Amino acid sequence: MTRQRPKSLNMLGHELDILMGERQTLLKVVGATAAFIASLDSRLLPPGAIQSADLVATAINTLPDETLREALAAVHAEIEEGEPVVSD
Repeated sequence: MTRQRPKSLNMLGHELDILMGERQTLLKVVGATAAFIASLDSRLLPPGAIQSADLVATAINTLPDETLREALAAVHAEIEEGEPVVSD
């Protein structure tokens, strides 16, 4: 005799699957962005791009270390320890 899971539990599982997929996508976006920003030399950026790069770098730098590591791993990128995200 098999027990059926309640419909609400099936829906919750489905929603959780969707959220985990979205999280993985966001980790890839953050990882790729962090690697890109880390490779920039702010002295070479056009003046209009400096504020945007700083905004992205500030947001990335507020992430917990573990989340940033997961994001970088999601895109197989590495940033050297102690390396600022945007150089001066």
